[in-house]
Amino acid sequence: MPNIKSAKKRVKVISTKTMQNRVINSQLKTEIKKANAAIANGAEDKAAAVRVAIKKIDQAAAKGILHKNTAARRKSALAKKLNAGA
Repeated sequence: MPNIKSAKKRVKVISTKTMQNRVINSQLKTEIKKANAAIANGAEDKAAAVRVAIKKIDQAAAKGILHKNTAARRKSALAKKLNAGA
């Protein structure tokens, strides 16, 4: 348990940020799954689902939750699947 005031604050801040990151990661995974399912099912709104997933990926990368190269790789994979299924 921290004794120094700044260390106590860091514990609070880290736990808050961890929860925020967990929420964003969960939303990101959900949108990617929806996009993959839409592509697999040949849904009419598959392009829209991919757009939403890419938007979430970009937001996560902007906030530092995903590394920019990881974000680029995931977006590329989604686009490749979309174009192959089109």
